[in-house]
Amino acid sequence: MSDAGTSTRKTTQTLQLGDGFPMPRHVAIIMDGNGRWAAARGLPRVEGHRRGVEALRKTVRAASDLGIGFLTIFSFSSENWARPQAEIQDLLSLLRRFIRNDLIDLHKSNVRVRIIGERDDLDREIRLMLEEAEDLTRNNDGLTLVVAFNYGARQEIARAARRIAAEVAEGRLSIEEVTPELLSRYLDCPDMPDPDVIIRTSGEQRLSNFLLWQAAYSELVFVPINWPDFDRSALEGAIAEYRRRERRFGGLIAQTGS
Repeated sequence: MSDAGTSTRKTTQTLQLGDGFPMPRHVAIIMDGNGRWAAARGLPRVEGHRRGVEALRKTVRAASDLGIGFLTIFSFSSENWARPQAEIQDLLSLLRRFIRNDLIDLHKSNVRVRIIGERDDLDREIRLMLEEAEDLTRNNDGLTLVVAFNYGARQEIARAARRIAAEVAEGRLSIEEVTPELLSRYLDCPDMPDPDVIIRTSGEQRLSNFLLWQAAYSELVFVPINWPDFDRSALEGAIAEYRRRERRFGGLIAQTGS
């Protein structure tokens, strides 16, 4: 990932000026529409996924340039294993290629990579690659890129509940101590702030089991373009839409910060 240039700094400044809610600290994206993008062009689905990786590179670079602290991407859901085996292998091959080709670049750009999702039942090679990405970038303090892989929000909440139940059973916690705040500490990435805005591409308007606990007060922005066409301009447009919103967090007076 290249460093931001002068034009990038001007763009960042423009987005931060004026009325409206401040720049989001945490942006989450459901990257949808790779297959539809390919079908519309008479191309195989794997080509849509390849182009989706290119869109991811652009988006990570733009998020870093814009000063966003956390970018969470829904890369592979726990339900995706039900797809045809050939497509699953294509997706996993692209994951391997992304880590091998882009990890050093991300590290040089001070990006920290973190992974959320179930790891115990993953292929050992994939699990080691994910751990390598986290270990190499652990001390970076720029953009945190959170990759949701083999991830489902209901499964994440269930894992947290099981860990809490075990501690209660062993006497380390009392039932009275179980609060929403405590459960949050047992999620996959407990020190990550909740997303300010969740963006979904392709025009679909649902969360599809993504960050359900963390999305309690997130703004949702649905964009009509398919993921391979997503770029810096689309990201800035979604952020501009977010900044026009009035966030109340369940109260009567709009909040001005997360």
